[in-house]
Amino acid sequence: MLRFENRSQMRLSSLADYAVVMMAAAARHCGQERLNATTLATATGVPLPTAQKLVGRLAAAGLVESARGTGGGFRLSRPAAAISLADIVEAVEGPIALTTCVDHERDNCALDHHCLVKPHWGVVNEAIRSALAGVSLAQLSAAPVPRAKVFA
Repeated sequence: MLRFENRSQMRLSSLADYAVVMMAAAARHCGQERLNATTLATATGVPLPTAQKLVGRLAAAGLVESARGTGGGFRLSRPAAAISLADIVEAVEGPIALTTCVDHERDNCALDHHCLVKPHWGVVNEAIRSALAGVSLAQLSAAPVPRAKVFA
């Protein structure tokens, strides 16, 4: 679930952020040898235990395929263009749910019977999920395009 780390800002958790960084690094190695958590931890600066934990979650979500033994490791399970930012966030955080109103597992809002906004939170939640789904891993792993400077 998308979580609030700071009450004044909506942010991804560190684990979701690290997963995106690792998946982008894996996408840049696409078509090359299988990767392992140690290689990605070194390349990204993500602590090795965290990288190992995330590889497990990403594999369980079907975003990476892993193989054991000699020549083992993991690779993306599909092309980077077919993996979205929403896929990665949900692999680590679970379904994107901005409020308990849209979290079907935790629908325990004290205002439930009096709230006139609840019917609209689904639309807001889907807009945010769609925005994340509209960003592909291929985009995230590409070299950044320099912004043009605007002079006043």
